[in-house]
Amino acid sequence: MATDYLWIEGIPFHTTTIRDLRSLRDGFVVRDEDVITLSYPKSGTNWIKEIINLIHTRGDPSWVQSVVSWERSPWIETPEGLELIEKQKDPRFYTSHLPVQLFPKSLFTSKAKVIYIMRNPRDVIISGYHFHKTLKITRNPNSLEEYFEWFLRGNGESSSKRVPFGSWFDHVGGWLQMRGKENFLFISYEELHQDIRASVEKVSQFLGTKLSPEQLDSVLKNVTFQAMKDNDMSNFSLVPDIHIDHSKACFMRKGIAGDWKNQLTVAQSEAFDKVYQEKMAGLPPGLFPWE
Repeated sequence: MATDYLWIEGIPFHTTTIRDLRSLRDGFVVRDEDVITLSYPKSGTNWIKEIINLIHTRGDPSWVQSVVSWERSPWIETPEGLELIEKQKDPRFYTSHLPVQLFPKSLFTSKAKVIYIMRNPRDVIISGYHFHKTLKITRNPNSLEEYFEWFLRGNGESSSKRVPFGSWFDHVGGWLQMRGKENFLFISYEELHQDIRASVEKVSQFLGTKLSPEQLDSVLKNVTFQAMKDNDMSNFSLVPDIHIDHSKACFMRKGIAGDWKNQLTVAQSEAFDKVYQEKMAGLPPGLFPWE
Protein backbone atom coordinates (compact mmCIF):
# COMPACT_ATOMS: atom_id res chain seq x y z
CA MET A 1 0.00 0.00 0.00
CA ALA A 2 1.34 3.43 -0.95
CA THR A 3 1.47 5.87 1.93
CA ASP A 4 1.83 9.19 0.14
CA TYR A 5 1.70 10.98 -3.18
CA LEU A 6 3.92 12.72 -5.66
CA TRP A 7 3.43 16.43 -4.94
CA ILE A 8 3.67 19.02 -7.72
CA GLU A 9 2.68 22.67 -7.22
CA GLY A 10 0.63 21.80 -4.15
CA ILE A 11 -1.35 19.03 -5.89
CA PRO A 12 -1.04 15.32 -5.01
CA PHE A 13 -0.60 12.81 -7.82
CA HIS A 14 -0.33 9.04 -8.08
CA THR A 15 3.23 7.75 -7.79
CA THR A 16 3.09 6.58 -11.42
CA THR A 17 2.91 10.20 -12.62
CA ILE A 18 5.76 11.77 -14.59
CA ARG A 19 8.08 13.44 -12.09
CA ASP A 20 8.73 16.50 -14.23
CA LEU A 21 5.23 17.65 -15.19
CA ARG A 22 6.53 21.17 -15.77
CA SER A 23 8.72 19.97 -18.65
CA LEU A 24 5.73 18.12 -20.10
CA ARG A 25 3.63 21.28 -19.76
CA ASP A 26 6.25 23.44 -21.48
CA GLY A 27 7.63 20.98 -24.04
CA PHE A 28 4.92 18.65 -25.31
CA VAL A 29 3.51 19.69 -28.68
CA VAL A 30 -0.25 19.18 -29.09
CA ARG A 31 -1.20 18.65 -32.73
CA ASP A 32 -4.31 20.04 -34.40
CA GLU A 33 -5.41 16.49 -35.24
CA ASP A 34 -5.25 15.26 -31.61
CA VAL A 35 -8.39 14.07 -29.82
CA ILE A 36 -8.02 14.57 -26.06
CA THR A 37 -10.22 13.26 -23.25
CA LEU A 38 -10.04 15.26 -20.02
CA SER A 39 -11.66 14.65 -16.67
CA TYR A 40 -11.36 14.63 -12.93
CA PRO A 41 -10.94 11.00 -11.77
CA LYS A 42 -14.05 8.84 -11.55
CA SER A 43 -16.20 11.08 -13.75
CA GLY A 44 -16.95 8.66 -16.59
CA THR A 45 -13.57 8.83 -18.33
CA ASN A 46 -13.54 5.20 -19.45
CA TRP A 47 -17.07 5.48 -20.84
CA ILE A 48 -16.44 8.58 -22.94
CA LYS A 49 -13.12 7.14 -24.19
CA GLU A 50 -14.95 4.03 -25.41
CA ILE A 51 -17.51 6.21 -27.18
CA ILE A 52 -14.77 8.27 -28.86
CA ASN A 53 -12.87 5.16 -29.96
CA LEU A 54 -15.99 3.52 -31.41
CA ILE A 55 -17.01 6.70 -33.23
CA HIS A 56 -13.53 6.74 -34.78
CA THR A 57 -14.01 3.17 -36.08
CA ARG A 58 -17.60 3.99 -37.09
CA GLY A 59 -19.00 1.34 -34.81
CA ASP A 60 -16.56 -1.44 -35.69
CA PRO A 61 -15.78 -3.01 -32.28
CA SER A 62 -12.62 -4.86 -33.33
CA TRP A 63 -10.27 -2.13 -32.01
CA VAL A 64 -11.93 -1.80 -28.60
CA GLN A 65 -12.09 -5.58 -28.30
CA SER A 66 -8.43 -6.21 -29.14
CA VAL A 67 -6.46 -3.31 -27.61
CA VAL A 68 -6.65 -2.25 -23.95
CA SER A 69 -8.15 1.19 -23.36
CA TRP A 70 -4.98 2.71 -21.90
CA GLU A 71 -3.15 1.90 -25.14
CA ARG A 72 -5.94 3.15 -27.41
CA SER A 73 -6.04 6.46 -25.51
CA PRO A 74 -2.95 6.62 -23.26
CA TRP A 75 -2.48 8.79 -20.18
CA ILE A 76 -0.24 11.71 -21.05
CA GLU A 77 0.87 12.19 -17.43
CA THR A 78 2.48 8.74 -17.16
CA PRO A 79 5.87 7.82 -18.68
CA GLU A 80 4.39 4.75 -20.41
CA GLY A 81 1.45 6.73 -21.77
CA LEU A 82 3.61 9.55 -23.08
CA GLU A 83 5.84 7.07 -24.89
CA LEU A 84 2.80 5.52 -26.59
CA ILE A 85 1.41 8.94 -27.58
CA GLU A 86 4.71 9.94 -29.19
CA LYS A 87 4.56 6.79 -31.35
CA GLN A 88 0.95 7.29 -32.48
CA LYS A 89 0.03 8.35 -35.99
CA ASP A 90 -2.56 11.08 -36.57
CA PRO A 91 -5.14 11.38 -35.28
CA ARG A 92 -3.67 10.72 -31.84
CA PHE A 93 -6.03 9.84 -29.00
CA TYR A 94 -4.97 10.47 -25.42
CA THR A 95 -6.37 11.11 -21.97
CA SER A 96 -5.55 13.16 -18.90
CA HIS A 97 -6.67 14.00 -15.37
CA LEU A 98 -4.27 16.97 -15.24
CA PRO A 99 -5.58 20.33 -14.02
CA VAL A 100 -5.59 23.11 -16.57
CA GLN A 101 -2.46 24.82 -15.18
CA LEU A 102 -0.31 21.70 -15.65
CA PHE A 103 -1.55 20.57 -19.07
CA PRO A 104 0.77 21.17 -22.06
CA LYS A 105 0.53 24.84 -22.95
CA SER A 106 0.54 24.15 -26.67
CA LEU A 107 -3.05 22.91 -26.37
CA PHE A 108 -4.30 26.46 -25.99
CA THR A 109 -2.98 27.57 -29.38
CA SER A 110 -3.96 24.36 -31.19
CA LYS A 111 -7.13 23.17 -32.91
CA ALA A 112 -7.07 19.80 -31.11
CA LYS A 113 -10.51 18.43 -30.23
CA VAL A 114 -10.98 18.28 -26.45
CA ILE A 115 -13.81 16.51 -24.63
CA TYR A 116 -14.12 17.22 -20.92
CA ILE A 117 -16.46 14.89 -19.04
CA MET A 118 -17.93 15.95 -15.67
CA ARG A 119 -19.98 14.12 -13.05
CA ASN A 120 -21.95 15.02 -9.94
CA PRO A 121 -19.14 15.38 -7.38
CA ARG A 122 -21.17 13.54 -4.76
CA ASP A 123 -21.08 10.45 -6.99
CA VAL A 124 -17.40 11.14 -7.71
CA ILE A 125 -16.77 10.79 -3.98
CA ILE A 126 -18.52 7.42 -3.76
CA SER A 127 -16.87 6.03 -6.88
CA GLY A 128 -13.51 7.49 -5.88
CA TYR A 129 -13.60 5.86 -2.48
CA HIS A 130 -14.32 2.38 -3.86
CA PHE A 131 -11.63 2.80 -6.53
CA HIS A 132 -8.87 4.29 -4.40
CA LYS A 133 -9.12 1.65 -1.71
CA THR A 134 -7.95 -0.85 -4.37
CA LEU A 135 -4.98 1.16 -5.69
CA LYS A 136 -1.39 0.33 -4.77
CA ILE A 137 -0.02 3.56 -6.29
CA THR A 138 -1.61 5.99 -3.88
CA ARG A 139 -2.65 6.39 -0.27
CA ASN A 140 -5.68 4.23 0.54
CA PRO A 141 -8.64 5.55 2.54
CA ASN A 142 -9.69 3.51 5.57
CA SER A 143 -13.35 4.45 5.25
CA LEU A 144 -15.82 6.45 3.20
CA GLU A 145 -15.93 8.98 6.05
CA GLU A 146 -12.18 9.50 5.77
CA TYR A 147 -12.24 9.78 1.99
CA PHE A 148 -15.12 12.27 2.20
CA GLU A 149 -12.99 14.51 4.43
CA TRP A 150 -10.01 14.22 2.09
CA PHE A 151 -12.20 15.20 -0.88
CA LEU A 152 -13.50 18.35 0.80
CA ARG A 153 -9.99 19.45 1.78
CA GLY A 154 -8.92 19.76 -1.84
CA ASN A 155 -5.47 21.24 -2.40
CA GLY A 156 -3.11 22.66 0.19
CA GLU A 157 0.03 21.86 2.08
CA SER A 158 1.75 18.53 1.45
CA SER A 159 -0.45 16.40 3.65
CA SER A 160 -1.36 12.82 2.84
CA LYS A 161 -4.97 13.65 3.75
CA ARG A 162 -5.92 14.71 0.23
CA VAL A 163 -7.36 13.00 -2.84
CA PRO A 164 -5.20 12.41 -5.95
CA PHE A 165 -5.30 15.20 -8.54
CA GLY A 166 -6.40 17.71 -5.93
CA SER A 167 -9.59 19.69 -5.59
CA TRP A 168 -12.55 18.70 -7.78
CA PHE A 169 -13.78 22.28 -7.54
CA ASP A 170 -10.48 23.72 -8.79
CA HIS A 171 -10.15 21.10 -11.53
CA VAL A 172 -13.65 21.58 -12.97
CA GLY A 173 -13.59 25.34 -12.45
CA GLY A 174 -10.20 25.60 -14.16
CA TRP A 175 -11.19 23.70 -17.28
CA LEU A 176 -14.60 25.39 -17.49
CA GLN A 177 -12.71 28.58 -18.38
CA MET A 178 -12.46 27.01 -21.85
CA ARG A 179 -16.22 26.70 -22.35
CA GLY A 180 -17.35 28.49 -25.47
CA LYS A 181 -14.20 27.52 -27.40
CA GLU A 182 -15.18 25.72 -30.58
CA ASN A 183 -12.63 22.93 -30.08
CA PHE A 184 -13.87 22.12 -26.54
CA LEU A 185 -16.89 19.99 -25.74
CA PHE A 186 -18.18 19.72 -22.18
CA ILE A 187 -20.41 16.75 -21.46
CA SER A 188 -21.59 15.09 -18.28
CA TYR A 189 -21.90 11.53 -17.03
CA GLU A 190 -25.53 12.30 -16.29
CA GLU A 191 -26.18 13.32 -19.91
CA LEU A 192 -24.81 9.98 -21.09
CA HIS A 193 -27.20 8.21 -18.72
CA GLN A 194 -30.21 10.32 -19.63
CA ASP A 195 -29.89 9.97 -23.41
CA ILE A 196 -26.94 7.95 -24.67
CA ARG A 197 -28.07 8.10 -28.30
CA ALA A 198 -28.24 11.90 -28.32
CA SER A 199 -24.93 12.07 -26.45
CA VAL A 200 -23.14 9.84 -28.98
CA GLU A 201 -24.58 11.92 -31.82
CA LYS A 202 -23.38 15.08 -30.06
CA VAL A 203 -19.84 13.71 -29.69
CA SER A 204 -19.69 12.37 -33.26
CA GLN A 205 -20.84 15.73 -34.63
CA PHE A 206 -18.19 17.50 -32.54
CA LEU A 207 -15.52 15.14 -33.89
CA GLY A 208 -16.73 15.65 -37.46
CA THR A 209 -17.54 11.97 -37.96
CA LYS A 210 -20.89 11.24 -39.59
CA LEU A 211 -22.35 7.89 -38.54
CA SER A 212 -24.92 5.91 -40.49
CA PRO A 213 -27.89 4.58 -38.48
CA GLU A 214 -26.27 1.12 -38.47
CA GLN A 215 -22.92 2.50 -37.30
CA LEU A 216 -24.62 4.49 -34.55
CA ASP A 217 -26.49 1.39 -33.38
CA SER A 218 -23.21 -0.53 -33.22
CA VAL A 219 -21.58 2.21 -31.12
CA LEU A 220 -24.56 2.18 -28.75
CA LYS A 221 -24.49 -1.62 -28.48
CA ASN A 222 -20.82 -1.63 -27.48
CA VAL A 223 -20.86 1.22 -24.93
CA THR A 224 -23.48 -0.24 -22.59
CA PHE A 225 -22.28 -0.90 -19.05
CA GLN A 226 -22.64 -4.65 -19.56
CA ALA A 227 -20.78 -4.69 -22.88
CA MET A 228 -17.86 -2.80 -21.38
CA LYS A 229 -17.88 -4.89 -18.20
CA ASP A 230 -17.68 -8.04 -20.34
CA ASN A 231 -14.85 -6.62 -22.46
CA ASP A 232 -11.47 -7.36 -20.84
CA MET A 233 -9.92 -4.61 -23.00
CA SER A 234 -12.14 -2.04 -21.29
CA ASN A 235 -12.96 -3.33 -17.80
CA PHE A 236 -9.47 -2.81 -16.32
CA SER A 237 -9.19 -6.45 -15.27
CA LEU A 238 -5.87 -6.57 -17.15
CA VAL A 239 -4.28 -3.74 -15.16
CA PRO A 240 -1.15 -5.28 -13.58
CA ASP A 241 -1.43 -6.37 -9.95
CA ILE A 242 1.39 -3.99 -9.02
CA HIS A 243 -1.08 -1.13 -9.58
CA ILE A 244 -4.44 -2.51 -8.37
CA ASP A 245 -5.53 -5.07 -5.81
CA HIS A 246 -8.19 -6.80 -7.90
CA SER A 247 -9.38 -8.80 -4.89
CA LYS A 248 -10.73 -5.68 -3.16
CA ALA A 249 -13.15 -4.39 -5.78
CA CYS A 250 -14.17 -4.41 -9.43
CA PHE A 251 -13.27 -1.34 -11.52
CA MET A 252 -16.69 -1.34 -13.18
CA ARG A 253 -18.81 -1.42 -10.05
CA LYS A 254 -22.34 -0.10 -10.74
CA GLY A 255 -22.26 2.42 -13.55
CA ILE A 256 -25.21 4.41 -12.22
CA ALA A 257 -25.95 8.03 -11.39
CA GLY A 258 -27.22 9.22 -8.00
CA ASP A 259 -25.86 6.41 -5.82
CA TRP A 260 -24.55 9.04 -3.40
CA LYS A 261 -28.09 9.31 -2.01
CA ASN A 262 -27.71 5.77 -0.67
CA GLN A 263 -24.19 6.30 0.68
CA LEU A 264 -23.79 9.77 2.21
CA THR A 265 -25.38 10.63 5.55
CA VAL A 266 -27.62 13.67 5.93
CA ALA A 267 -24.81 15.43 7.82
CA GLN A 268 -22.30 14.66 5.07
CA SER A 269 -24.70 15.83 2.39
CA GLU A 270 -25.28 19.11 4.22
CA ALA A 271 -21.54 19.63 4.78
CA PHE A 272 -20.90 18.99 1.10
CA ASP A 273 -23.66 21.36 -0.02
CA LYS A 274 -22.13 24.14 2.07
CA VAL A 275 -18.69 23.73 0.50
CA TYR A 276 -20.19 23.31 -2.97
CA GLN A 277 -22.15 26.57 -2.73
CA GLU A 278 -19.05 28.44 -1.58
CA LYS A 279 -16.71 27.00 -4.20
CA MET A 280 -19.06 27.23 -7.20
CA ALA A 281 -20.54 30.63 -6.40
CA GLY A 282 -18.82 32.33 -9.34
CA LEU A 283 -20.28 30.04 -12.00
CA PRO A 284 -23.61 30.67 -13.77
CA PRO A 285 -26.61 28.72 -12.42
CA GLY A 286 -27.88 25.76 -14.41
CA LEU A 287 -24.44 24.87 -15.72
CA PHE A 288 -24.60 21.31 -14.38
CA PRO A 289 -27.41 18.76 -14.82
CA TRP A 290 -27.23 17.69 -11.17
CA GLU A 291 -28.15 21.13 -9.85
